[in-house]
Amino acid sequence: MSNTTATPAKSQSKPKTDGEAVAKKAVPRELTGSAAVLEAFLAEGVDTIFGYPGGAIMPIYDALYDYRDRLKHILVRHEQGGIHAAQGYARTSGRTGVVFATSGPGATNLVTGLADAMIDSTPVVCITGQVFAHLLGTDAFQETDVINITTPITKWNYQVTDATEIPAALAKAFYIAGSGRPGPVLIDITKNAQVQKFKYEGYTKCEHIRSYRPKPIVRKEYIAKAAELINEAKKPFILFGQGVILGKAEQEFKAFVEKSGIPAAWTLLGLSALATDHPLNVGMLGMHGNYGPNLLTNDCDVLIAVGMRFDDRVTGRLDKYAKQAKVVHLDIDPAEIDKNVKATVPVWGDCKETLPLLTELVERKTHPEWLQRFKDCYKQEEEAVINDELNPTTADITMGEVIKTLNELTGGDAVIVTDVGQHQMVASRYARFNQSKSNVTSGGLGTMGFGLPAAIGAKYGAPDRTVVAIIGDGGFQMTLQELGTIMQFGAEVKILILNNRFLGMVRQWQQLFHDKRYSFVDITSPDFVTLASAYHIEGNSITDRKDLKAALQTMLDHKGSYLLEVFTGKENNVFPMVPQGCSISEIRLK
Repeated sequence: MSNTTATPAKSQSKPKTDGEAVAKKAVPRELTGSAAVLEAFLAEGVDTIFGYPGGAIMPIYDALYDYRDRLKHILVRHEQGGIHAAQGYARTSGRTGVVFATSGPGATNLVTGLADAMIDSTPVVCITGQVFAHLLGTDAFQETDVINITTPITKWNYQVTDATEIPAALAKAFYIAGSGRPGPVLIDITKNAQVQKFKYEGYTKCEHIRSYRPKPIVRKEYIAKAAELINEAKKPFILFGQGVILGKAEQEFKAFVEKSGIPAAWTLLGLSALATDHPLNVGMLGMHGNYGPNLLTNDCDVLIAVGMRFDDRVTGRLDKYAKQAKVVHLDIDPAEIDKNVKATVPVWGDCKETLPLLTELVERKTHPEWLQRFKDCYKQEEEAVINDELNPTTADITMGEVIKTLNELTGGDAVIVTDVGQHQMVASRYARFNQSKSNVTSGGLGTMGFGLPAAIGAKYGAPDRTVVAIIGDGGFQMTLQELGTIMQFGAEVKILILNNRFLGMVRQWQQLFHDKRYSFVDITSPDFVTLASAYHIEGNSITDRKDLKAALQTMLDHKGSYLLEVFTGKENNVFPMVPQGCSISEIRLK
């Protein structure tokens, strides 16, 4: 079943103890490796674990029995649900999510979530059980070489074969996952290491690793050059991404925007870093972003990118992207500088540190004529697209009017978790947010099935906030088993299914670019309300516009989880749209 080698696979050298993760000098006590894992969690401030037990991780679960008063464990229904829940938890709490899975299929079921977390820079620590060390490489029952499988999709991974390695390995794991540009880490622990007893001398958090510099040295001469470009600009434009949120630099970013007076547009994951109603927030970038931000990217004279990576969905054709502009790129990851778009001035560093330095040097300005051009573009988009989407005259409910009504009822204070597809783009375009860490979605990987489990995790990460999961009928059926998790643990998630009876985004492309050859996108779904009732979750389904507001209010007011299915137009499309392979200047309004 596996193709593992005869010796334990390790992606890095043995975790060091030379100032990296030195145990506190305490009175030694004898612990199992499993108990040491849980002690590490307590020391790191972990309060919630998402997981699913199995043979190879059973000793850790046995030890967890004695930690139930200090560590909350949420039993998911599939390991993919576990890691997506951990991602949702991390995105709303700003902390590192934690996942347990067993060996073999349990570990491989984490792969999609690991890849998702890697590309979206989400801090997650995954603990997988593994067969006994002496069985590695023998194709033992449920043995899989998870280290080599996950090396490309983790920030770091490591296989523990001896219990004495556990404190240092876990300290290093949490440090790497949460520092610098965050990401997922996987620690694979053989069963013998879990049951082995050793003299445990305490736990100290890792604060330094040789050769790993999570925060680049800030070079003030580059900040001065950046400020000079910005001060000379006539048509400057800011693009901001999730780096602002991950860096906890929302206030610093707002101060920079307001002092410079520069229009700012967000990437899909940057949404909510700046309030959507801020007068200098001009909308969304990218394939289904707003007309002005896309069009005027190719007209600005200085482009200031903050915590974003110039993804292809933002840039369109790179050979036609912002060629007229001088580019200032602020990023904590040096690998992103010049990767896709050449920077005139690179500003390496944590934006919480670099933004105030830049703000101090930029001149206080306004750019009324330049800002007016964004407003003019918005008016064009409003007339061509937005009015029909938010205030339709057709019989069918549109996804946009659902989001508009939801905004009215939540006041922009809810956490919105979206799955992937047309509903994701519509929600991202029209949802309103007043505070950061309010938008949770799968950006870089575009993982259908992300929405429901991520919403569960988001609720545990932000227990005092209303969490609404907006999901399509296709994506919902990929992880709907997590309704069982809601049933058992009572996570109060509002589930809003926008049902257009199609795999909508694929259908849109088939309509526009494949002559309406609708090949296997017409999906049949169960009665979602009846299905939810089997999990003791109340719900309702509506088809008529006159019932929309009351149905949404009932969903929001209900004590506990609730599922609302809204049937929307079958062949409605999401516009504007930049066709794949085109320049952002070729954005289509229809």
